[in-house]
Amino acid sequence: MAPLRQPGEAGQAGLANHEGAHAAGLRFGREVVLSHERGAARALQWQLRRNCSITPRQMLGAYALLCTISLAVALFFWFTGARTVLAFTGFELMLLGAAMLLFAHHAGDRETLTLVGRSLLVERAVGTRVERAAFSADWLTVEPAAGQNSLVELAGEGHTMRVGRYLRRELRGDFAHELRRSLRRALRRSSPGID
Repeated sequence: MAPLRQPGEAGQAGLANHEGAHAAGLRFGREVVLSHERGAARALQWQLRRNCSITPRQMLGAYALLCTISLAVALFFWFTGARTVLAFTGFELMLLGAAMLLFAHHAGDRETLTLVGRSLLVERAVGTRVERAAFSADWLTVEPAAGQNSLVELAGEGHTMRVGRYLRRELRGDFAHELRRSLRRALRRSSPGID
């Protein structure tokens, strides 16, 4: 059985394959199969997500419940003669709906790093914008961007990308170390004569 993690320890790093990750010495990543076909390629994947305590669907349900209760109270006041309460309730619910919509827009934000052979594929989704980059493990450097506990900067072949936004600051160094170690293993596996 895999050890439990503290909330936010690895953002919401992929936890589906505990045994494979533990056997590979991974704390933040996991081993994945890229296809459902027999003999499909295996890869290492790190999926770092925003730590959200409520899903957009749950938030929609809470908002609908809040609207129902607020409108029931406002209608009660409307029928007792306090007609402005309904207008203020409508304005309040509109502002709350806009705030919840903004939250739901970013609830799926994530960073996914997939190491396939000697290639590291990085995908960062923020709102509706998705940014992708591919790095060769041969030329990739993995360093803190601005010092201890800063974002992890991936640089190679003219591309630069910073990752680790959804990790706690004190875990970013450990994440960078795990990623570097995995890149070295990938290089050794594909070039058996190099030690």
